[in-house]
Amino acid sequence: MRRYGLIGYPLTHSFSQKYFTEKFEALGLPDCMYSNFSLKEMKELGPLLENQIDLFGLNVTIPYKKMVLDYVTETTDVVKKIGACNCIHIHGNKITGHNTDVVGFEQSLKPFLKPHHKAALVLGTGGSSAAVEYVLQKLGIAIQFVSRKASDKSVSYEQVDKEMILVHQLIVNTTPLGMYPDIDFYPHIPYEFLTPQHHLYDLIYNPAETNFLAKGKARGATTQNGQEMLVLQAEESWRIWNS
Repeated sequence: MRRYGLIGYPLTHSFSQKYFTEKFEALGLPDCMYSNFSLKEMKELGPLLENQIDLFGLNVTIPYKKMVLDYVTETTDVVKKIGACNCIHIHGNKITGHNTDVVGFEQSLKPFLKPHHKAALVLGTGGSSAAVEYVLQKLGIAIQFVSRKASDKSVSYEQVDKEMILVHQLIVNTTPLGMYPDIDFYPHIPYEFLTPQHHLYDLIYNPAETNFLAKGKARGATTQNGQEMLVLQAEESWRIWNS
């Protein structure tokens, strides 16, 4: 048996398990299995790696994309640069950390970009935001982070005003605000200043349209959720695990 899986907490709904289970069936791979491993604490990963001797790969979701680096034996250059890992390839005693969010985000975003998308507001500063930052820098898009508290790297939500919204015509939500089951939540930015020139990207895929996206659409902005990004990063994970 070749086992793969997802680690994170809480795992109330897993895109990955359904996606890979259906993929294995379609490919005729009865010896492959994908499991959810809901870890309340990062330290539970050690025993998991020791006990699951048939484990060949893991996807990593919130809140462990940064903490998991303590458990890998080597990382790709991208992971070294951004300090976040969402895919692990296990080969014997070698545990390699990869980041497939970078591939998924870049490939899904690029078709929506227009010449006027020169600056972006990135909501949140967690592990997913690191992949977003890497891609936006690669594409030459200026970045302003927004977090609950202002810091050297970010402004607070209270500091986001009309001028900031008008300058930053790409807005990416990397927080879990609005994710199922807490679908009533959303990042508090002044949506009334959004225009049809804006593009809103929510890394959340469940629900398909969060309040964040709905509020943007109401102002004429283009929107997209994280569904395509998930498919792209899942396929990149599968490529890595079979390399």
